[in-house]
Amino acid sequence: MCSSPLAPALYIFGDSLTDSGNNNLLTTSAKANYDPYGIDFPTGPTGRFTNGDTFVDYLAQFVGLPFVPPYLGLSVPQKFKTITGINYASGSAGILRETGTAMGMNLALKIQIDLFRQTVYQYLSRNFKTNDELLHYLSESIFVIDIGSNDYLNNYLLPAQYISSHLFNPIEFANILLQELKQDLQDLYNLGARKFVVFNIPPIGCTPALINKENITSGCAEDVNQLVSLYNKGFPSMLQELSTSLQGSTFVQGDIFASSLVLSQNLTNYGFTTANPCCITDNSTYLCLKDVQPCLDRTTHVYWDAVHPTQQVNLQLAIGCFNGTTPCTPINVRQLALKQ
Repeated sequence: MCSSPLAPALYIFGDSLTDSGNNNLLTTSAKANYDPYGIDFPTGPTGRFTNGDTFVDYLAQFVGLPFVPPYLGLSVPQKFKTITGINYASGSAGILRETGTAMGMNLALKIQIDLFRQTVYQYLSRNFKTNDELLHYLSESIFVIDIGSNDYLNNYLLPAQYISSHLFNPIEFANILLQELKQDLQDLYNLGARKFVVFNIPPIGCTPALINKENITSGCAEDVNQLVSLYNKGFPSMLQELSTSLQGSTFVQGDIFASSLVLSQNLTNYGFTTANPCCITDNSTYLCLKDVQPCLDRTTHVYWDAVHPTQQVNLQLAIGCFNGTTPCTPINVRQLALKQ
């Protein structure tokens, strides 16, 4: 941690790619608080769905902030004192409230925003002398939103458990998700957020889970990637509309789809040798089996379990997003932090 962080706080909203322990305290099968999760994390399993750090852990480090604690893991006195950011992300959660609920409870994006609203009015406000000071702090903070995969993986693509695919064709469903997300981002803006980093949906058809499910011998489940592409196609213009209409806002777009696709097609260029999961996974949850030894060299694997990337992939994503010109555009996170 450097002495003077580039931003006062990092607020995280999302799913299992960024959850740092919220689901530990929920009744759900979407949990990662057991070995071998966290095998490369200093304190072992924490509820992070990977072997070590998530990409937002790295972003916090690069910005000069401590690890961002999970909201549900904080006591009330801690909530009053925490001003370097809070993580509201929840494994299996989506943009839609019903997404992921077949696995149990989660914090859907709207619930995450409600908890942030509570944070602002109940806890954060006590740390500032005036409302203007609080608003200035929020305007300088960085808001990371990484969600949407589960609206397909744990909703639309499971017609036996969810009715969305019976009610909406793929284009309609993508538009519903984009409209809902647009409203959610507007709600965050109304609560004081000004600097946003918002990610599109990765090529989930390239995950070991979907490749195995569709018995694909080479390449990705293109039908699934096509579905997600409909959402991703409308994603930049939705952010552009917000950027134009919300005065003083800056939206950084994270193109996780393109960068993940490039990676999956050119593994060796990035130092990886395999897209197979590093741990032995459960066929129904796609998560690591408990207490089973994972692969020894985690740096050569793209996937940790059947859906989540390894720490090494998270590091590369964070480096690119913080310092590079991809996957975050039109400016990177460092430039966003320094923006006046």
